[in-house]
Amino acid sequence: EVQLVESGGGLVQAGGSLRLSCAASGFTFDDYAIGWFRQAPGKEREGVSCISSSDGSTYYADSVKGRFTISSDNPMNTVYLQMNSLKPEDTAVYHCAAAYYLNAQMLCESEGDFFGSWGQGTQVTVSS
Repeated sequence: EVQLVESGGGLVQAGGSLRLSCAASGFTFDDYAIGWFRQAPGKEREGVSCISSSDGSTYYADSVKGRFTISSDNPMNTVYLQMNSLKPEDTAVYHCAAAYYLNAQMLCESEGDFFGSWGQGTQVTVSS
């Protein structure tokens, strides 16, 4: 059973930075993707950034391109999301998610509709 544990959320002023971590364990196959989704009250869930285990390819939502960077250690036991130049609209609960046999783009564009695993979530609040 895949388990995901997030950490690193918090309160930051606009323009600041945070780094989220997702500790992943329990993978039994080598082909999977891990990513970050977020959901703010009253808004749709959004795939923010994802990374593929097979080739390290990454995907970013347009809303975070140039500001967020996803990375992982090797093997992909921990996935990081470095968030810079944060904006109030980045405020949301951020969840780590993982699924077998999807690449980064497929996972992030799934809108969370996939068969896989989720972490418990971590709150990110950006004040103006």
